[in-house]
Amino acid sequence: MFHSLTIHSVTRETADSVAITFDIPQDHTGEFAFLPGQYLTLRADVKGDDIRRSYSIAEGTDATMTVGVKHVEDGAFSTFAQDLAAGDTVQVMPPEGRFTCDEIGPVVLIAAGSGITPMVAIAADVLARGDEVTLIYGNRRTENIMFRAALGNLKDKYLDKFTLIHILSREEQDVDLLNGRVTGAKIATLADADAVDLAGAKGIYICGPGDMIDDVAQMLDTRGIDKSAVHFERFFQDGEVQRAPRSEQATAAAQAGVAVEVILDGTRRDFSFSNDDSSLIDAAARQGIELPFSCKGGMCCTCRCKVSEGSAEMAVNYSLEQWELDAGFTLACQTRPTSSKLVLDFDAV
Repeated sequence: MFHSLTIHSVTRETADSVAITFDIPQDHTGEFAFLPGQYLTLRADVKGDDIRRSYSIAEGTDATMTVGVKHVEDGAFSTFAQDLAAGDTVQVMPPEGRFTCDEIGPVVLIAAGSGITPMVAIAADVLARGDEVTLIYGNRRTENIMFRAALGNLKDKYLDKFTLIHILSREEQDVDLLNGRVTGAKIATLADADAVDLAGAKGIYICGPGDMIDDVAQMLDTRGIDKSAVHFERFFQDGEVQRAPRSEQATAAAQAGVAVEVILDGTRRDFSFSNDDSSLIDAAARQGIELPFSCKGGMCCTCRCKVSEGSAEMAVNYSLEQWELDAGFTLACQTRPTSSKLVLDFDAV
């Protein structure tokens, strides 16, 4: 599941962010093949705690793979990552994620802060196949722009295909429309000014803070943009996450005790879930079973699995789409059993 990768180089992107490039061993190139927009889960022991975080892939080849890590205040892993150096080793899970672009035709990318990371890879891929890209990227100041050089190189290479719009909230720009934060209203105004063609885009991709994603998505919905054309990726949610209260069925099941069986990499394992367990992930770990996870916030989909027997509910879901819910998929980190037995298949696709 996790592989020990050596860091090839660490580049300081901004005062509070780094680009970490890993060497990919020749015998693991197949496992680390990726689609632009996917992410890596990194794992490290930080002051005695097993910490895992997901970071999007900005660039990748058969030999190397680069992720961007922005320092988050009180963020255990992001703080740890700022001091990594070439030659250090980190535990890395092969690429995952479905925030990928397979539309043929022009696309619109909307990012803020470190949400730019998957957009760099997506933009490069879409441009290379000959389609147009409009990227709207929000930051506080010019000095906060991650992957500025990479974006500049794409602009120079694809002058007629790549429209790059920087929105700055704490640095005055000559065009007033380019000042402020990335919001639904801001994107709508840009569209009305013909700076971005939302209606003509085959796909619209949004990545950044949760409140920005929600605001822009709501605006797109009010403008009649087909929801199937709108895609988003979030790894954190601003403010307190609103979790659904535990239902009577889930409360009763936890108090009585639940027999849980998981199917992972073709192997079946059993453990129990009780009222004292905060999540299925933690219940499994308490009994010596390691399940895949990263964010533990219902956002990254690393713990996606399918309920093949029994029933369950989720406290929160920021990543599974409706068709997945209809098919019985769940996020193990947010799953609450509502039956006396629950079977989860991590191998289901």
